[in-house]
Amino acid sequence: MLFLKKFGWTMLLAMLSTLVFASSGDITAIATTVEGEATAIAKLLSVTSYVAGVGFALAGILQFKAHKENPQQTPLSKPVVMIVVAACLLFLPTILNIAGASLFGSSATSAATAGGGTGLSGN
Repeated sequence: MLFLKKFGWTMLLAMLSTLVFASSGDITAIATTVEGEATAIAKLLSVTSYVAGVGFALAGILQFKAHKENPQQTPLSKPVVMIVVAACLLFLPTILNIAGASLFGSSATSAATAGGGTGLSGN
């Protein structure tokens, strides 16, 4: 476990250092590069969530079959939990998109002008 933790930190530092040193040195270029990498990581997590969700759904179906064949060896809770985890993983990207839009707005301008209030002068 400690090895995996150290390996993870090493990989994170390696990715960050390549992001910083690969850019031109301008802070906006660095921010753009980091934003692009964050978007790529978000897409990777989304695809991984869908694939894992389908995998858990198929495993849950197989566990239902195993429970039908031998209920003493495979409890019913095992396939039910697998199907619930599959549903959670399949809906995770959608929930994260909705939560992100709720917290940060759909775009920077809509977040800044939300409410459409008047100025302090009442105009």
